[in-house]
Order: sequence, then C-alpha cells, then structure tokens
Amino acid sequence: MQPPPSAANHNFIPSNESLIIQLTQSASGPPDDAVMRLPTILTAAIPACLAITPFSLHPNPRIHAQREATLTAAALNATHRPSYNFSVPIDHFHNDTRYEPHADGTFPLRYWIDDTHYRPGGPVIMIGSGELTSVLRLPYIEQGIGKILAEATGGLAVLLEHRYYGSSYPVPDLSPPNMRFLSTEQALADTAYFVRHIRYPGLEHLNLTSPTTPYIVYGGSYAGAFAALLRKIYPDDFAGAISGSGVPQVIDDWWAYLEAARHFVHPSCVNASAAVTDILDAVLLGDDRDAVRTVKRWFQLEDLPDDDFAYTLHWGLMSLQATHWDPDIDEADLAQYCAAITSSVPWYASTRTLGPEVRRILRLAGRHDGDQRDEMEAMLLNFIGATRKTISELQKCEQDNLLGEQCLSKRGAIDDESIPQGMLRAWAYQTCTQWAYFVTGTGTPDGMAPLMSRLVTYEYATMWCPDVFKIPAQPDMDSINKYGGFNFSHSRLAFVDGEHDPWRQAGVHALGRNEDRESTTDEPFLLVEGGVHHWDQFGSKPDARSSWVAPENVQRVQQEEVRFVKAWLDEWREERGMAREEDFGLEL
Repeated sequence: MQPPPSAANHNFIPSNESLIIQLTQSASGPPDDAVMRLPTILTAAIPACLAITPFSLHPNPRIHAQREATLTAAALNATHRPSYNFSVPIDHFHNDTRYEPHADGTFPLRYWIDDTHYRPGGPVIMIGSGELTSVLRLPYIEQGIGKILAEATGGLAVLLEHRYYGSSYPVPDLSPPNMRFLSTEQALADTAYFVRHIRYPGLEHLNLTSPTTPYIVYGGSYAGAFAALLRKIYPDDFAGAISGSGVPQVIDDWWAYLEAARHFVHPSCVNASAAVTDILDAVLLGDDRDAVRTVKRWFQLEDLPDDDFAYTLHWGLMSLQATHWDPDIDEADLAQYCAAITSSVPWYASTRTLGPEVRRILRLAGRHDGDQRDEMEAMLLNFIGATRKTISELQKCEQDNLLGEQCLSKRGAIDDESIPQGMLRAWAYQTCTQWAYFVTGTGTPDGMAPLMSRLVTYEYATMWCPDVFKIPAQPDMDSINKYGGFNFSHSRLAFVDGEHDPWRQAGVHALGRNEDRESTTDEPFLLVEGGVHHWDQFGSKPDARSSWVAPENVQRVQQEEVRFVKAWLDEWREERGMAREEDFGLEL
C-alpha cells in the first residue's frame, strides 16, 4: 500500500479529452443479462450535463457500442466540469491466486466532485458509477440524488469511476490475461482506498477521509449491489449506503428477467407476445427449413444464425426497463410494440402481401383454426411490421463497417482488446466470472408460456465466456451471494426498488420474497410505486426547456431518503461524540 497521497497525486483531465470521445470505438457487447433500448440524445441547447440521458444496455452489442460512444461524446461536449485522477493499487490482494501474476503498481482512478453545497462538517455523498463510464453518470451529482442529498446535508458530491470502465484502466489492453484484475472485490478495495486517502482538489486543507468524515454511498443496479457490499464489507469507511434497484442475488440462468413484464405489462400484450414466441419457435425448432427461410425472409435476415435471429425478434417486452417518469428519457418502444401486436386489424401496408405466407406459418404452428384466426393473422402481421422497423435501425453498423446479418450477431462482437473502449467487453467478463444473469428462453419452467425463444439457450447466452475469455466454468456466484443475496441486510443500509423493475427479481424485493420485511430508519426497505429501474436516482430538471418535475411517488421516496440519511449522519456523529448536524449551521 502506498502512503497517503498529496495534491500531487491528482491528475487534472480536461473534460473534452479525446481519449473518452474515442471511448467506444470497438465492436464490443454484453452477454444477454441486461436488455434495454437506449434513450435518445437531447439537443445541444440543454445546459451542461442535461444534454445526456441515463444510459443503459442495448440488447444488440454493436448498436450499444455506437450509442455509448455518441452519448459519451455529447456529454463531454456539454459539461465544463473537470475530472480528476487518483492513484490506487492495481492489485490489493497479493495473497489471492486469482490475480497471479500479481502487480505492484498503481493506476489512475477517475472521479468528479461538486462542492456547490458543501459546508464544513458536511458528509461526502458518493455516487458509484458501476459498469459504465462516469461521464454518463454526471447528471446524478448535478440534478439527481447526489445533488438532492448534498444540498440537504451540506455535503460534497463525488462521482467515482469503477476500474476497467471509462478511462480507469489498470492494464494496457483487455486481452484475457489482463482481465484478471477486474473483480468486484478489487473495485470495492479501490473505493475503500480512495476514501481513506483522498485529498480533494480545492479542499486540500480539509481532512475529508473516511475516518473523520461520514461517507454515504448511492449506487443503482450493479452499482446498487456494489454500494450494499461497501457498507457490509467496509462498515468503518462508509457510514451508510443506498442500494437503488440493487441486485445482491446473482442468478445464473436469468429467464426471470421478463417476469416483471408478465406481471405488470397489460395481459393482452403479454399473451400476444407469448403467442408470437410459440409460433416462431414452432417454425425455428421444426424440421421445415423452407418455413424457416420464409420467416427469416420477412425480415431480410436469411443468413443470420437461428439463435441470433430468435434473440433479435424478442426485444419488445424487454423495453419495459426503458420506461421512465422523465419525458426526456421515457421510451415509447413498449407502448408502440404492445399497441401493434394487440390490434385486431393489420397496421402496416408493407405487410399486406405477406398474408398467404403468414397463414401458412400459422397453420404449421397450429394457430390458424377457431374463431380467433383473423386476430391471430393480424397479430403476426403487426409483429412483422413493428419488428421490421426496429431491425432497420439495428442494421446501421457503419462504425464497424458491417451490414445486415453481421451487425445483428453476437459472434465476434466483443473481440476487440484495445483501450479505451466502451463497457461491453468488461461487463461481459464480470458476468462470466461473478455476476451471471444470462437471459434465456430455455430456463422458463415447464407449464409457463415462454416470453423468450427457446433457441436462446444457456449455451447461446454464455458463448462469450468460453469463446472470448476461455472461461468454461460457471461464474463464482457465491463470491457475491454469500453476503446475503435475497436477504441482504445491514445497519444503515437502504434498499430502494421499482415495483415494475425487471431487475427486482434479483433483489430483496423479488416477487414472493420478504413480503413481511419492515422498513425502518436503520434499514429502509422502500418500493417505488409503479417505478422501474432506479427511478429515484434521477432528479427534477431546473432549466426552462426541460422543467420536468419528478412525480409524487418518486418525490416521496427522495424525501424519505433525505430524512433517513440525516438520521444516519446524526447517529454516526453521536457514536463518535461529535456535534449533531444542526450544530454546524446546516439547513435541516
């Protein structure tokens, strides 16, 4: 371990650094564990950091990489906030054989600060970036939960990047041997080292390290589980943590990802989706290759492998995760998809000539008899029309000089080992080694209508593990689940989840679990009514063009977060014989 650094350990990085604009010039992509359409970019007229939208995984790896690069460049052009680097050890665990050969050096971990609301004696409100460049998390400290909590407590807002993402690389490339230092344990140790030794630029005269200053950490999704682990493993360094849509229960075969859609999307849309899945599987898993060619020809994807093709067609219900309370972020994909496939009449003029072929496929699948024959035909025609529109966008892979089928295949999508690049190769490695969440159709229990094609097998979902990283074994899920999983609990640790969130099934609010668990000030247990993925992390926008205000259900949760964080801070100070918050003249 190196000695506590001085101000000389900070490396100022201009916000328009070309390094990050090049961030995702690779053809990388994640396993099928997280699926969501990427929100659109807002216009450049929006003030700093409001010009970007929250970023989530697109199910197609190459499209995801393009959009990540575009949003990152837009974010850097929009913000004037400087970023900084802080040196942390490459390898914190020299006794662990997982990291052999070990390394003695350090690498720069990137971070941002916002001291707008800081007053002496205030806490540090830390936002964990998780599996993404911190550039795209900046809104969380400028208008989101970081700002909300810092303003309420007189705190310093800090945004910290995760190793192997953004510009925080401890290695010269992402070849399989160099991935060995990417583990949640190493990243947790980075964060603990940071808070023990940091001297913040402009505040070097203050000791804001963890022994003397309370750190409250918030993370969403993977970063939510990360925040919970920080509080449990390093309780002396983190006074409290909020896990927003956290996923503390790692699940290998993640067939249940679409269960939120089954429960919370309108039944007519769910039933139609299940029927389409059944029809397509009857063809793709059958012996009539002419019928398979017919179905693929509808989408001009004749050369796409059957498993890639099946996965490509099943993105409708996955867009539930992209729904949001903020109109600038909310995606219409789910509404448009459901409206189309539940209509009793054909919508698309371009599909009218397919009637005879559609009827043949329906007969082959045993779906062209009875009173609902016309409705079934309209459903499939509308599914074709809606999906064609989506695929036409997905086939634009100019960045990788790919067209058509090549653009839509998982095969070869994350082979690039160079840095800097986007988050897909790194996150794929984390799922292969620890975090799993491989979305499948084959995992759907017997007796339950699949919402994902049964061609999306576990072998397909995990193909990158052996093919790219040479990892044949299952992920070490126990390295995470041993800390509590569905029953994760610790003092001054809050779990805040969305009622309709697909990731709810991997957390403490999973349907059918912990129904009697009480919410207390010490261990808040909150469910955002009608909410989806860490909605509470986003704040109301102050500028005139986007003066959207968070709805009541979100505001109530954020007000509760302010309340219990203040109580945590009082308790932390009392434990140390320090003055309570009001004695520092901070607004209560």
